[in-house]
Amino acid sequence: MSDPDQPGFMPDMTGIAGKRRNVVLVWLVWPLITLGIYGYVFWYKINREARDFDRRIEVDPTLSLMAVLFGPLIIVPPFVSVYNTGKRIARMQRAAGINPSCNAWIGFILIFLFGLHTLYYQMELNRIWDHYGEPAEGSTVPLVY
Repeated sequence: MSDPDQPGFMPDMTGIAGKRRNVVLVWLVWPLITLGIYGYVFWYKINREARDFDRRIEVDPTLSLMAVLFGPLIIVPPFVSVYNTGKRIARMQRAAGINPSCNAWIGFILIFLFGLHTLYYQMELNRIWDHYGEPAEGSTVPLVY
């Protein structure tokens, strides 16, 4: 949890906690069971969590979903969405007061390695929720910057 005595702490800055998920379930099990549909649900949810966690992160979760759902027809949009989502997660980590370890380029490269970008991004999101002591999804958490 953020310490009020910590430099940069602003008590009026709060966000909404997201959900800590099992990375293997997110990456492999749920997509297999749902024939790939869960991957799209996951993409919408993590972008919505970014928006809800820090109001300064401007993202339309529906637009991000459409980029990965229909974007392959144009080729570029899914890659842009994956890269930008990695940048958003790094901003979330900074806002939580932890050293941003999420690298959007790593996420981009992992697209081509069995879709490991979902596993990587959820692992990075879990770092945020662990930092707050695994708060209940939807609960209010303090932001540092």
